[in-house]
Amino acid sequence: MASTISILFFLASFLLAPLPLQSADPDPLQDFCVGLINATESVNGFPCKPASAVTANDFSSDVIAYEGNTNNPFGSNVTGANAMAFPGLNTLGVSMNRIDLAPGGLNPPHSHPRATELDIVIEGTVMIGFVTTGNVFYSKVLRKGELFVVPRGLVHFERNIGQGKALIFAAFNGQMPGTVSIAPTLFGAKPPIPDAVLSKAFQVGTGVVDEIKSKFSS
Repeated sequence: MASTISILFFLASFLLAPLPLQSADPDPLQDFCVGLINATESVNGFPCKPASAVTANDFSSDVIAYEGNTNNPFGSNVTGANAMAFPGLNTLGVSMNRIDLAPGGLNPPHSHPRATELDIVIEGTVMIGFVTTGNVFYSKVLRKGELFVVPRGLVHFERNIGQGKALIFAAFNGQMPGTVSIAPTLFGAKPPIPDAVLSKAFQVGTGVVDEIKSKFSS
């Protein structure tokens, strides 16, 4: 009898667990829900476009078909095909990024709080790495056709170490994975994080903090 009560208690605890424990977007409750992106986003995505107004074009997009401009200090460009840019993805729990890297280009350390990332190298030679919550660094040099997975929420980067351009497609198990870019988040926040906080965190003088902040002020 005691074992039966324990099993029932376990099942009840599992079934009644709050939704934030899920590891990906909630499952859709209809075939599709093409998003009305001008409306306010709700918990499970954007409101649905009326089915009578949906066309085949809503399920197609060329948003990541074109090379991004890498003429910037990082030599990289990320183009997102998420529910905001491709409304047909709304509530389906998937999205993609196109990552263009010039020779020596870097997609700087960042994280995606709402999705795991699966990268496939389309062109070039790329180093991809992430750091665990235990402060362990894993990295790999990948070439065309090879895959690398970054667990949800972990800080990671992509760097072109080849002689030519590099191209990566990144798939996510979330329609809006979100991106937290480490340097702009810390040194370009509005209003700014106090110098004393960053100075102590990085064990540097406030002059160094102010110099870094000046690079992310815009």
